[in-house]
Amino acid sequence: MLEEISIAFERQDYQTAAKLLKPLIKESGHDPWVHFYVARLQEVSGKHQEAEKIYRQLLKATINSKVLSQARQGLKRLEDFAKAEKQKAIAEATAEPNNTEQGILVLEPINSEQRTSAAKELARIMEIDPYSARLVLPSRSWRVYRIGKIGEMQFYGKQLQQSHIPCFWLKLSHIQNIQVYQVKYFSQSSKNPHVFCTSADNQLGTLSFSWSEVTAKVMGLLPIFEQVVDLNVRGKLERKTQTQDYAHFCDLHLPGRKSILRIHDSSYNFQEGLEISPNATHNTIRINWNNLINWLNENTLKTKTWSDFQPFGEGVLDQTETLRQIPTHIQINRRENSNWDAAFHLYSGIIFAKSAELN
Repeated sequence: MLEEISIAFERQDYQTAAKLLKPLIKESGHDPWVHFYVARLQEVSGKHQEAEKIYRQLLKATINSKVLSQARQGLKRLEDFAKAEKQKAIAEATAEPNNTEQGILVLEPINSEQRTSAAKELARIMEIDPYSARLVLPSRSWRVYRIGKIGEMQFYGKQLQQSHIPCFWLKLSHIQNIQVYQVKYFSQSSKNPHVFCTSADNQLGTLSFSWSEVTAKVMGLLPIFEQVVDLNVRGKLERKTQTQDYAHFCDLHLPGRKSILRIHDSSYNFQEGLEISPNATHNTIRINWNNLINWLNENTLKTKTWSDFQPFGEGVLDQTETLRQIPTHIQINRRENSNWDAAFHLYSGIIFAKSAELN
């Protein structure tokens, strides 16, 4: 009977194979060949998950070398089919001209209770090992996971969401096209504050807006690096780079104007315009900055403040391909360029783009 079933499969006469197999399932249910042919029938019927489950059970439960070989071949066919289907789906997802733009896929924080199951799903979808997947899943802040065509990012993102892994995707152009103005000082305060600022091409101008337009305040600390001379473990002098201080930044988002007002503690002129910080001339920069932030908070009580840039920045620093495509709009006098600058604009830009989508 098994030989007849084998011949039926060779002829692709699956109806006959199913008919011959049916009584054997009851009579010889423990025969590994019977289980194998059941799996083959599931495979050719398109029930790939059921087929894979049986093939894997055979690999664990049988010592018949021929059955083991056939089960491995079956798993290989299923794997090749799944890869081909994925490539076909990605090709279809990126076929539209609008889906060929560069985009990013961002993973959202996930709690510890879901971490194990989420890692397995992430590993399956992205074809990586579960250990690496577990390390990738963020617990504190967003993690920029992948860059590529936005159609492909959307394809993977939808699969992750269906597996209960929170994520989202954005076109890089939504971040690259944001107008950023460097605030020099506030010149008047009311429902419509007035600022002196410089544009991306360093043109000085003025801008009036309403506090109600501000949808987000984004806070960030960017490290300032200096070359120092220190003793190494052998007692010899050596030069190394150390963080000596931090530059404070605050972004005010005006999505209705497709603009960000960027305020930097060392470039804001506390001696001009409004007296936001009393005795500004005699205060330290830190005191003046704290007074400015308190004043901003008083005028934007209903505006959400984002302040978890640090873990986001640490997670994206080594993604040079992504950061290379992000304009920094950060004016810090550095000896060398730092990925921290692009990371902050990326963080603020993601918040801006998500808010613009909701509105």
